[in-house]
Amino acid sequence: MELHSTQLGEFDLIQRFFKKQSEAMLAKNPGSVSLGIGDDCALLKTEPNHEIAITSDMLVEGRHFFADTKPEYLGWKALAVNLSDLAAMGAQPIGFTLAIALPKADAAWLEAFSKGLFSIANTHACPLIGGDTTAGPLNICITAFGAIPVNKSIQRSGALAGDDIWVSGIVGDARLTLAALRHEITLPQNDLEIIQERMHEPKPRVELGIALRSAATSAIDVSDGLLGDLKHILKQSNKDAEVWLDQIPKSTTLLKQSKELQNRFAAAGGDDYELCFTAPTSKRDVIKQIGQDLKLPLTRIGTVKPRQNDSLNIALKHDDGELSPDQVNTMLQSFDHFA
Repeated sequence: MELHSTQLGEFDLIQRFFKKQSEAMLAKNPGSVSLGIGDDCALLKTEPNHEIAITSDMLVEGRHFFADTKPEYLGWKALAVNLSDLAAMGAQPIGFTLAIALPKADAAWLEAFSKGLFSIANTHACPLIGGDTTAGPLNICITAFGAIPVNKSIQRSGALAGDDIWVSGIVGDARLTLAALRHEITLPQNDLEIIQERMHEPKPRVELGIALRSAATSAIDVSDGLLGDLKHILKQSNKDAEVWLDQIPKSTTLLKQSKELQNRFAAAGGDDYELCFTAPTSKRDVIKQIGQDLKLPLTRIGTVKPRQNDSLNIALKHDDGELSPDQVNTMLQSFDHFA
């Protein structure tokens, strides 16, 4: 018999949809969790000479996802975006907390949401260890924890002049999916079905981040747009860059679109959750081997340059001639959560 929302209280909700699944994960592999859900705090333990990486991301209805988005997608993505942050630092996931506001305690919605959430949590052995629930507009906030050996974290501030700039996987399909769903463009249904997973169920590159600890000088996950996120690395590292637009990896579906749209969505679309990283030229063979081992394309898209003046500069190279100032400006913009 289905439990109606009026019968489903806060602690019933936690017990039914979250606590049991978390306890099942911890029973199989407690890992770094000494104490999970059920007390005032969770307790984490780490290996000697390790540091804890902590990240939080929030998904808000109407701002980060459509009101009719499948709850299973939301469960997956809410954790995926946090695991992507851990990946960018080279961290091994330990666990996460979930704070969620719900318009109503809908059992069917929660069943699907928790299915997506624990699907990706199990994939990365990252158990739910605590959190909070309340009534309110739909808002999902996750805080994730990871472990990194001391002095092995990959930070944004480490890029050096002469380093290669790399990106994993392909970029632009999440933005192409969004454009189709917003009816900004017309996309054949078959093409949409091929790429929409990139928006709804992104794959955090956790294994790549860990493998890059000994190769990358800096890294960031691509959440708000490839070039806009690259700017964060360059700002923290006090460097400029040259980027080759035609080398940015794109899917066959995106390549069917106009050249202007291809470049704009790949360079500035966001929501890709790939890793953009820098590394010395001497590490090219190492990085090639990492990509082969992980069966993940890793593409060199530019080079880090010395800072020339006070203002950061990314020179965009393009085989089809000069870009207009407006095109350049658009490609260098990040998603603004308050715009």
